[in-house]
Amino acid sequence: MEPDRPLLGCRVVVTRDEPGELGRLLLAAGAEIVHVPLIEIVEPVDGGAELRATLDDLARFDWLIVTSPAGALRVGEAAADHPHLRLASVGTATASRLAELAGRPVELVPKRQLAESLAAAFVESQRNTSQRVLLALADRAGTDLARTLRDAGHDVTSVVAYRTLLRAPSADDLQRVADADAVAFASGSAAESWATSMSADALPELVVAIGPTTAATARQFGLKISSVAADHSLEGLVRELAVRWRQARSS
Repeated sequence: MEPDRPLLGCRVVVTRDEPGELGRLLLAAGAEIVHVPLIEIVEPVDGGAELRATLDDLARFDWLIVTSPAGALRVGEAAADHPHLRLASVGTATASRLAELAGRPVELVPKRQLAESLAAAFVESQRNTSQRVLLALADRAGTDLARTLRDAGHDVTSVVAYRTLLRAPSADDLQRVADADAVAFASGSAAESWATSMSADALPELVVAIGPTTAATARQFGLKISSVAADHSLEGLVRELAVRWRQARSS
């Protein structure tokens, strides 16, 4: 096994709508990507009308918070027109996309890439102030982030930036999954889609989740998780997969 390519020979199922940054990291680590998209990112039910109206009114907000690269993609360019607007995101991949589109750095990214960690970091950093916050979220997003910020005295507006639909795999997808060594779950939606469209027996030997929320969703739907990334990021997901792959090869 090459030290700089720890996933050489490992066929990894990527279930995101696009391989994106996760795919790039896996390829750099030597993995072979088996892209079987189990989620699809689409416009909100209203075609994005509420989102557009909210973005037209960005001047009234102090902060913009996004929780995924898909959310960043839908609001980043609008943020570029409002340099006063402070930016926050849950993870580094999301922050990178938001910063690229907004043309400036993302000010707040928590060390642990979880929504609750972002909420805690935001509350701590804005103690004794009341901020006007816009959350750009998926339709399936939970309410804990908004509730925590409101409980801390902030004026929070949540808007649906996109919908996540579950996608059924094709017969060819199923065959390619059967030949894979591992699957990397980067979202609870992908785990849910796997559980509803394929049996738990279809899982490869190694099943790694990006974080505890994704792992909990997978287990809720009857999927067995081999490991959870200690660093809840795409980089952490790939590192954890490499560790488990090395252990499997040496056993």
